[in-house]
Amino acid sequence: MSTLAFVHVQSMRLHTGQEALVARALMKDGKAGFGFSLRLDATEARLMAMFDAGLSDERPGIELALGHPWEKAYMEGKAIPWETEPAFAALTWLSS
Repeated sequence: MSTLAFVHVQSMRLHTGQEALVARALMKDGKAGFGFSLRLDATEARLMAMFDAGLSDERPGIELALGHPWEKAYMEGKAIPWETEPAFAALTWLSS
């Protein structure tokens, strides 16, 4: 099993004007996991990203904050539709 290289959390503006925190957990083997918090809780975003990267077997719970498509997908156990927020594609991530 690969180990964690680092976690990067940054904020972004949703198309509705609200702010969100988005995290990326990068593994030493290059695999990345992503997470978010619409409650602006960095720990929530980090834990979600680490779960997505395969570092944890326990899926973090979240509380519905805005009724956003990301929240709905996560709570239903579906893939997060990152593409619903154009600002997500514009984020730049640390490479190591």
